[in-house]
Amino acid sequence: MAVHPIEHRYGTPEMRAVWSEEHRFSCIVAVEVALARALAIHGLIPEEAARQIESCAPLASMARAREIEVEIGHDVMAIVKAISEVCGEAGSYLHYGATSNDMLDTATALQLRESLELIEEKLLGLLRILLERADETKELVCAGRTHGQIGVPTTYGLRFAIWAAEVARHLERLRELRPRVVVGKLTGAVGTQAALGEKGAEVQQSMMKLLRIGSVEVSNQVIQRDRYAEYFFLLANIATTLDKIAISIRTLQRTEIGEVEEAFGKKQVGSSTMPHKRNPVKSEQISGLARIVRAAVEPALLNNTLWDERDLTNSSPERILFPEASILADHLLATMTRVLHGLVIRKGKVKANLGLLGGINMAEAVMIELTGRGMNRQDAHERIRCASMQAYEEGLPLIEVLSRDRELMKHISREELELILTPERYIGTAVRQVERVVARLSPLCS
Repeated sequence: MAVHPIEHRYGTPEMRAVWSEEHRFSCIVAVEVALARALAIHGLIPEEAARQIESCAPLASMARAREIEVEIGHDVMAIVKAISEVCGEAGSYLHYGATSNDMLDTATALQLRESLELIEEKLLGLLRILLERADETKELVCAGRTHGQIGVPTTYGLRFAIWAAEVARHLERLRELRPRVVVGKLTGAVGTQAALGEKGAEVQQSMMKLLRIGSVEVSNQVIQRDRYAEYFFLLANIATTLDKIAISIRTLQRTEIGEVEEAFGKKQVGSSTMPHKRNPVKSEQISGLARIVRAAVEPALLNNTLWDERDLTNSSPERILFPEASILADHLLATMTRVLHGLVIRKGKVKANLGLLGGINMAEAVMIELTGRGMNRQDAHERIRCASMQAYEEGLPLIEVLSRDRELMKHISREELELILTPERYIGTAVRQVERVVARLSPLCS
């Protein structure tokens, strides 16, 4: 019976598979095999025993390990016993020189490697659609908004480009943290490698090389959790970017604005009581689940504050944090990519909102032009401010109020004012900025 929504409602099959109990078990088995092979390389166990373990260990049963755990109350030792049962005499060499967290933390590294690969792949997919949407809307002028109020114009392309650049930074962060996060260990009970003697460091290096992951330089009984905290920071940072995009979509889909709309299926139901509703439910889901991903950061940080060479307070949170945050972050990326693919932009509403204030939002353009023609900048600002407030209060187009100012009209004609108050003429370098971002980031997606 499913209990957690990631078992049936949220998440992609591929990320669920990475953090499944079955895959976790197989990773621990793989680590035990790599340990045996490394021990054989350095002459600490017979080569034949390592070959036998490598051949038979994959036959071990998770179900059998659970049966043993019920009897002995220790999860890792139960796995070791379950593997030993299928390895014959070679099983006596299993787990030689290791402690439980050598296996557990190294297995986590294998899962983190796969998880980061999936997150990277989905970040690239999201980046690709953001760049496509940026390029196709680079000249679509719209009302910019600050403090929730209409300001000077911007373009939809610039919005998409800003998000694309942010996603690209997440890709950089992911690639930078990978070598710090995807590491294993074989340092024993308190980090001294005493059980392996002088060959401890070499065995560890060989073992991690076989697993194709990095190796800790020093550790106690556990890999230090600052590494894992960095992983959760990345997921939280990604989730927050997706939340930000989702909030923009939700805001712009408000009935009063109506510039964008999530794709809506022909048979889709928006409300159980209001038949007309077309709600941005996917964007709302993204904003909601982003809270859960961000919530992983604090316990991940606290997992680094263990007593002495280690205690067990990190173990129970990590059993929840790793699958939950990873699966949800992956789900959010996949969902946002689909939302952006299907996002409808209502160009008629974009244009209508651009002219909603009758030119008042173009006041800056007039001020800048007057200053360029010799008027004192502060005087120009005050004149245009007063004219804007009057136009706002009286519900008049700004050009009508400005035309009554004889002093101002000495510097400029009404025809010139009409051109200056045209939003499409006041987007600065927006188009070039978008083109620069698209040109720089597109090679990442190829």
